[in-house]
Amino acid sequence: MTLGCQMNLSDSERVKRVLEGMGAQYTENEEEANIIGILACSVRQKAIDKVYNKISVWNKRKRSSNLITFLSGCVLPADRERFLKLFDIVFHMRELPQFPQMISQYGITTPAGLVNENLNAKDEIGLFWQVKPKYDSTFEAFVPIQNGCDKFCTYCAVPYTRGREVSRPSQEIVEEVKDLISKGFKSITLLGQNVNSYGFDKKGEEINFAQLLEQIGELGNQTTHPFWVYFTSPHPRDMGRDVIEVIAKYTCLAKQIHLPIQSGDDKVLIKMNRKHSVNKYRETVTMIRELLPTATLFTDIIVGFTGETEEQFQHTRKIMYEFSYNMAYIAMYSPRPGAASHAWDDDISQQIKKERFALLTEDLRDVSGKYNQTMVGKTYTLLVRDTDRKDGYLSGQTEGKITVRFASTDLSLIGQFVTVHITSWSNFSVEGELVK
Repeated sequence: MTLGCQMNLSDSERVKRVLEGMGAQYTENEEEANIIGILACSVRQKAIDKVYNKISVWNKRKRSSNLITFLSGCVLPADRERFLKLFDIVFHMRELPQFPQMISQYGITTPAGLVNENLNAKDEIGLFWQVKPKYDSTFEAFVPIQNGCDKFCTYCAVPYTRGREVSRPSQEIVEEVKDLISKGFKSITLLGQNVNSYGFDKKGEEINFAQLLEQIGELGNQTTHPFWVYFTSPHPRDMGRDVIEVIAKYTCLAKQIHLPIQSGDDKVLIKMNRKHSVNKYRETVTMIRELLPTATLFTDIIVGFTGETEEQFQHTRKIMYEFSYNMAYIAMYSPRPGAASHAWDDDISQQIKKERFALLTEDLRDVSGKYNQTMVGKTYTLLVRDTDRKDGYLSGQTEGKITVRFASTDLSLIGQFVTVHITSWSNFSVEGELVK
């Protein structure tokens, strides 16, 4: 069971590979499994609550069946210590190469072992990256390029769950991307907590993020096989012109930018320790619009952060319209143990948070719908991803990650590029006709 972000999803592919290397066979049926675990996420309390619910069920199963339970993922030390009493094996993801030994010895991680969890952390994450993933898809893949975070945003637990930034060797990244291209993958996402600070921890030894994208772009020039390369998430403070210029230069580098802003008010951004102002963010968006005129823009926003006034929230509503986001991942603030803001009063009521969430979501519906309306009458290439909720339809995404549905029952199109003429729109998706 995998909770949380794309980084955890990517990690889960390596866990599957290690277990299969031991002779285990993957099953979707939880009742059949005798080794079962969770890649957890301490960023949201709801995700931690799900862990408690699951382990309660599994521990009851142990009374009548042979079962080993494990926990890893993005977990705060305080959460991890509590889970030690509930799971058989608790390990840091960078310890994955030692996981088979833990299972064979029925090894149980102890609190004493956690005291030294940062010992040789860089060496351990290096060994983890060498584990070849078992990709969940035949056409979409995640490629980790970095682990950890040095930004210490006051609301965020990631520096305490994954540690400080460590950049993966660029040669390994390029080789993994090259292998995916040769196998026909069509969507490749580079992953990191702050991808555009890639290489900062190895200055003089490693290339930077723009140079990494350049090398991947050259791979695209060397093949006739079309594919799109995405990345998430960049930090506005580190997003330079060099990165945008490289994206503009290469066809395979997707014209879609995910640029988290978190708030549209400078005082809130300072309290969040975001290290960028609204004006700095505005300059970056202006640069994106100039160099990548067809690019779509996604973001992350938190509503109801400690001390957020009504006026400050209205500033966030204004930037939703100013920057015309195609998608925004909006979250209601919840304090997490370990993050700096956990010590502050959570002084915005849940009711106000819900109201602000609803208002901002409605603003997003408005601005994204206006963009989708401009797509009608035009023809787009999209990657077909799955069947649609609407019977007799398939669903895919454009290069800019706009969801498109079209009438077809041909399942062989899933995982393929097709051309669709857009005929109608809604706030978060469009509909079209397949161009034969």
